[in-house]
Amino acid sequence: MYGTRAKMYGPPLDLSFKQISSMAEALTEEHRQGLRPVERNEEKRFITRAFRLNNNKIKDLTGFSDALTILLSEPFMLAWVDLSHNVIPHIDPVLTELPELRVLYLHGNKIAKLSEVDKLGVLPSLHTLTLHGNPIENQKGYRGYVIKMLPCLKSIDFCAVSKEERVMAKIWHRATARSKPTKKSKD
Repeated sequence: MYGTRAKMYGPPLDLSFKQISSMAEALTEEHRQGLRPVERNEEKRFITRAFRLNNNKIKDLTGFSDALTILLSEPFMLAWVDLSHNVIPHIDPVLTELPELRVLYLHGNKIAKLSEVDKLGVLPSLHTLTLHGNPIENQKGYRGYVIKMLPCLKSIDFCAVSKEERVMAKIWHRATARSKPTKKSKD
């Protein structure tokens, strides 16, 4: 048990810079070899908790769960996913099915709506998130919104979240919530 757990923290499965546009293509590509090889189990699945798909042409994550199941020995133990520099317009709910996800890189994509961040609120272990280089970073209150919606984050866009930012995010959220009209209940 201990030996397997130690291997789980080995190098990432690296499919970066492969011109991949779909998860089906990811299954046919040969992974990049690093200094340390990614070990495999008896079923030839990779023993890792990190998956790099950055710098490709991925538009959506259709088939992502299936790909993880085929490629990884313990897909739901995945802790780090790098999808940076693709053409992803939305945060796919499939990412919220990874209960151990701690680090998620989505910078350099096409995410335009701040509300997309709300989907990640169900990930209790998520502590590092990158979204810079997406259209949402140009929206007013971007960083504060992300901090408020994901209070467990320690780092956003490679910059630590300060105590002051957490306080200001709460104040900003309360102020914007008050300014929105409330719906009256019909009794």
